[in-house]
Order: sequence, then C-alpha cells, then structure tokens
Amino acid sequence: MERITNSPEETFALGQELGRQAAAGQIYCLDGDLGVGKTVFTQGFADGLGIEGPVNSPTFTIVQQYEEGRLPLYHFDVYRIGDVSEMDEIGYEDCFYGEGICLIEWSQLIPEILPEKVIRIRIEKNLERGFDYRRITVEGLPEQGEA
Repeated sequence: MERITNSPEETFALGQELGRQAAAGQIYCLDGDLGVGKTVFTQGFADGLGIEGPVNSPTFTIVQQYEEGRLPLYHFDVYRIGDVSEMDEIGYEDCFYGEGICLIEWSQLIPEILPEKVIRIRIEKNLERGFDYRRITVEGLPEQGEA
C-alpha cells in the first residue's frame, strides 16, 4: 500500500487508521529520515489504539510503554542505540513476542533481532512536491481475516 499525505493531519490520520486495524503481536517497523513525520504518524497510531495521553518519541529511553489503549503499545526509538545488545538489556523480547503491539522507529538499525514477519512503513519526503508532501509505503499488512 502506498499513500501520499500533504499535511501532518493526513499523516496522523493514516497512523490512526492503521492503529485501529492493529492486532496483538504485530510489529511495525517505522523508518524514514529525521523530520519526515514518524512521531506524528505514531501519535495517530496510538490514537487509533485508544491511547489518549501524550505520545512522544522515546529517544533517550529507547522504549515507552502505553497500557491504556485497547492493546498495549511498545514504542521503540532505536536511533541512539550504540549496540544491538542494548536491546537485550531493556528486555525487547518480552515486547516483541508479547500480546501488545510494537512500533519501532529506525528499525533498520537492528535488523538482526527483528522477527521475519513485520509490517514495514517507510515515510519519505520530497521538497520539490511541497514542504508537507509525504509518500508513505506500507508493506506486510495481513489480508482481511488473516492474523
């Protein structure tokens, strides 16, 4: 699936749509350059799960947990990770293989620990098409009725 958004509100709405469809045990890998809207997308995703509190990028804590939605959300930001072994220290396996949903920003930095089956989301901007233009590509979404 590919979507074009032309405002932060549209990026939020796409995240919201995917959050509403998200199922327990899914892992979303969210990649894109700095400033493309990963946090806005994540805020929409959390809203789609029914999480009402503030959602910010957990840059200095690596993972932020939100329990108040219809499913737990484990929001990872691995941008500042020095070594993949830091993921062991925070107990990533409990999140990856639990009953919640994982959303991992900068997942391309930890490919060796990602499960085979993930949902990949790539956000790209193109300033020639406008400041708020975003192309958002989603791969690996299960078909309707598939878990």
